[in-house]
Amino acid sequence: MIFNGRPISNGKARGEVIKLEEPLSFLGGVDGSTGDIRVRDGNVAGKILVFPRGKGSTVGSYVMYDLKVHGKEPAAVINESAETIVATGAVISSIPMVDQIPSVRIFEDGDIVSVDATKGTVEIEGVVFKEVVSSVVSRNGRCILEKRPESNHSYPGCWSLVAGKVEDGESPVEAARREILEETSIEVGEPLDSMEPLYVREGKVLFKVYPFHFDAGEKDPVLNDENEDWMWASPEDAEKLGTVTDTVTVMRRFLSR
Repeated sequence: MIFNGRPISNGKARGEVIKLEEPLSFLGGVDGSTGDIRVRDGNVAGKILVFPRGKGSTVGSYVMYDLKVHGKEPAAVINESAETIVATGAVISSIPMVDQIPSVRIFEDGDIVSVDATKGTVEIEGVVFKEVVSSVVSRNGRCILEKRPESNHSYPGCWSLVAGKVEDGESPVEAARREILEETSIEVGEPLDSMEPLYVREGKVLFKVYPFHFDAGEKDPVLNDENEDWMWASPEDAEKLGTVTDTVTVMRRFLSR
């Protein structure tokens, strides 16, 4: 799977991902002589270092250069948003760097990634990409949750919103309406709201998830054979269940308005 970002520091690299979920300050966050990461287990040397953005003192640029001097620099750096300290450190240290990647969540530790920082491309090897929709179908502050069977190929046995794949030639909102009708027999109108896509990894599958909010109307769902149970649930109810990633987050976003 190839993503197009923005070139920051030219060069090419291929290697294994090490990822941080939070912004990184090289000053205090990485040992400039060994490459050891101080905010989690691991070492940056020769790795594709992925984190949202940089933070902290301008001295962080020189920590990156110190890594280069000691032969412990990362093979490449990938950010969601380049910050001046890290960008400067990458340039003076000749470390390939790309930013404007949609989310660090598209990566997992151990992924093999090829970076062409001259073109601004990032390729995650061996990952299958799927576009899906996930809809809050609500009434009176609660929405439909569906229980997936244990035999389901994705998130077996978990509770989820009304979700499914975007088919060829469909827009996400068309897919959302179709999935709701197929899975619940409820015909919905225009969405009440939507969110920017979320990225979710499940093993070697990367989902681009389009969240929507629809009014359920007065009908209760009638399930097809894709799910084995359903309930009307609040975000507080969902917190007590085993749910698909980001289910509660999306429910809170839409149902709190």
